[in-house]
Amino acid sequence: MNLSRAPRRAGVAVQACAAALLLSACAGGPTLPPESGFGPRPQLPPPRTTPIPTVKVASAVGWPAGRTPVPAGGFAVAPFAAGLDHPRWLYVLPNGDVLVAETNRPPKRSRGGVRAFFMKRFMKKAGAGVPSANRITLLRDADGDGSAEIRSPFLEGLFSPFGMALVGNDFYVANADAVVRFPYEPGATRITAPGVKVADLPGGPINHHWTKSLVPSRDGTKLYVGVGSNSNVAEHGMAAEERRAAILEVDRATGATRVFASGLRNPVGLDWNPATGRLWAAVNERDELGDDLVPDYMTSVQEGGFYGWPYSYYGRHVDARVKPQRPDLVARALVPDYALGAHTASLGLEFYDGGLFPPRYRGGAFIGQHGSWNRSIPSGYKVIFVPFRDGRPAGPPEDVLTGFLDAAGQAQGRPVGVAVDGGGALLVADDVGNVVWRVTPSVGVQAGSPEPQPEISRSQ
Repeated sequence: MNLSRAPRRAGVAVQACAAALLLSACAGGPTLPPESGFGPRPQLPPPRTTPIPTVKVASAVGWPAGRTPVPAGGFAVAPFAAGLDHPRWLYVLPNGDVLVAETNRPPKRSRGGVRAFFMKRFMKKAGAGVPSANRITLLRDADGDGSAEIRSPFLEGLFSPFGMALVGNDFYVANADAVVRFPYEPGATRITAPGVKVADLPGGPINHHWTKSLVPSRDGTKLYVGVGSNSNVAEHGMAAEERRAAILEVDRATGATRVFASGLRNPVGLDWNPATGRLWAAVNERDELGDDLVPDYMTSVQEGGFYGWPYSYYGRHVDARVKPQRPDLVARALVPDYALGAHTASLGLEFYDGGLFPPRYRGGAFIGQHGSWNRSIPSGYKVIFVPFRDGRPAGPPEDVLTGFLDAAGQAQGRPVGVAVDGGGALLVADDVGNVVWRVTPSVGVQAGSPEPQPEISRSQ
């Protein structure tokens, strides 16, 4: 043994143990029932800030052979495609082909310190440490049996791709640092032509929230891009948040970009409300204010609207951690439409416009909840449905797909993006299970029937 190294090893061990305690210790459990953090008027308890943040990460173990998520009563689930490489986001082409972004965060600037070291290890434990495949894969169910028998690398050599959109014969990809356009021929299973950059997006070197979601305007002239913040609550300074925590509007013809709405910490899922024509977003809120704060949410997005981040949350609830404050911005912060539970990591958002599910689902929203890390009792790790009436949320959330955590609290899968396929089934990207799941009504439940029996269970 090299005795000269013993003190150093001991010091490292002590430092590591201290960091592990710092990161894994619990700052106090929830004080409210989980359902209090859902709906148009969630309960918001006083914030609890401590030097010991709660970190409880579900270990990623994958699905045992033959096991699937648990569908709600009246529904069935089966793999549409398995053996994928960290599938995160979905897009359905007009001919029914399904595109899946196999992707992960790009390399980022290393931040020193023991805390950063252990946070990286915890993220790896959660299944987020794999390198990005940088690929979009096409899945085709040519025989209509509900499973993709054709799989083709549609686009390769991308840079942490996420959002996708087809406008005419122009196919757009939101990479981690730019929107890129490619030519598309209907029915093509692969694109080999080089892409053309349409607009730069905020990227490195920090790139804390790297995903860039994408949806075109109804008339196809604009693209809307969700860009997350570079931090939890602007701890790197507001200069690092330029054009971040925002939804950007990109002119397709010129690439000119402007901020459409701001103060949205991490807007991921974007979709158009079929009843009102308004843009809606699923937004991840801030961490380290306790188990019950702050609820993630979905909301209609007002042009020019400000939604509080980082200075306030859920309207005008001031976050005292942010210095200096901006009372002028807090005074005009908009209240979100519907809370989706604290730390649920609600990412996917899709309004249902298919004809396969019973009529009560039309116009409602499916949400993929990736699952918590900053909560002593896990939240999320499921797909939920929120019913809408006349373009507004009209009831409590309902569980659609659960069972992503096993009895030991390990993550067999984690849902991310959701989409409605050409037949009206719900698709769910599972980036830990490496599966795209397909949810359909059970045998005997047909389109046009009043409701599946038994009714979908309420979200807990």
